[in-house]
Amino acid sequence: MPIKYIGRKTDFKGKTLWEILGNLKDFGVGRIIVRNRFQKYPEPTYIKIVKVAALPNASGAHLDFRKVAALVQKTFRGITDKNLVQIDRSSYKADYILIPKDEEYKYCQPPKETNPVILPRTVDFPPLLKELVLRDMKAAGTPVTEEPRLQLHYNITNSNIKKYRPAKEGEKPDIEFTMSMGKPTHSILYANIKQ
Repeated sequence: MPIKYIGRKTDFKGKTLWEILGNLKDFGVGRIIVRNRFQKYPEPTYIKIVKVAALPNASGAHLDFRKVAALVQKTFRGITDKNLVQIDRSSYKADYILIPKDEEYKYCQPPKETNPVILPRTVDFPPLLKELVLRDMKAAGTPVTEEPRLQLHYNITNSNIKKYRPAKEGEKPDIEFTMSMGKPTHSILYANIKQ
C-alpha cells in the first residue's frame, strides 16, 4: 500500500537548534550554524554560537521542550551584526544545519563587493488611474505638458542589508517597472484589447 501524505508540506530541512547544540562539546560555542531558510541568498548567512543557556522547565502543555536560548553573532547576507542576538523563539524549528569545521572557512569569507541595484524614482500610473488624473488636471485647468508619473517610496529602514537604492535626480535606474498586461498565455483571449 503506498504512503499517502496528508497536510501542508514543510519548508524546514534540518534539526532543531537544541538537537544540534545538545550533542556538541561545550554546547557548540564557536561553531557555525546555518538556517536552511536563508540558503536562497547568494551571500553567506549564518550564526556563530557565543553562549547557550537552557530555558526553564516546560511545566505547561503549551510550552515546547525543544526550545533553547542561544546568544549568537548573526551574519545576514554577508553583513555581520555588531551586537549579539538572542535566539529563543525560533530555536524549536527544525531548520538548522551544523557546518563541519573543515567547511567553516567557506561560510566565513566576506562576499565580493557588488554595486547596489538602482531603482526608478517614478513609474507610470495604472491606465484607469492615469485617465482619472488627466481628467482632474483638465478640470482644474492645469496644462498637460507631459504624462503624470507616480512617485515611488521604498522601504529603506535597514539600508546596510538591502542591496538596492532609489535613483538620484537625473540618474538612470538599472530596472524599469512598466504597467502592462505582460505576455498572456493565450493571446486569443486578449485579441481585442488595446495595449
